[in-house]
Amino acid sequence: MSKSLNIIWQYLRAFVLIYACLYAGIFIAGLLPITIPGSIIGMLLLFVALLVHGRVPEGLRQLAQSLIGNLMLLFIPAVSGVMIHWQKVAADGVAFVVSGVLATALTLVVTALLLKHLLARRADTDRAPCTDAGTGT
Repeated sequence: MSKSLNIIWQYLRAFVLIYACLYAGIFIAGLLPITIPGSIIGMLLLFVALLVHGRVPEGLRQLAQSLIGNLMLLFIPAVSGVMIHWQKVAADGVAFVVSGVLATALTLVVTALLLKHLLARRADTDRAPCTDAGTGT
């Protein structure tokens, strides 16, 4: 029973951490003179907190994997909203398709360029001569 309570406690702490970052982000977004979604600021806060901590706590890692595994369920409300307003979406259908294709193409190009850069950098480090820090050679 103690192991079950420990897992529940880890998940609860992870949820509290995620929601604390979310609501801190929403609060900060309300103070800023520019419009940045609070959820984005909250994600950045969580990222910084994890960088400072130096690792992802086990409970947060497990919770994140569970959420990612069930991510499609989180999109159902958004898809339902689109289906309710189908006439408005259909009126601008060409714009939606064009923007989707362009965004996908841009994502593919940026990903390919980044991969090319990282592979070239890796090849450079593989070819660099090995030096022994202790002898200065």
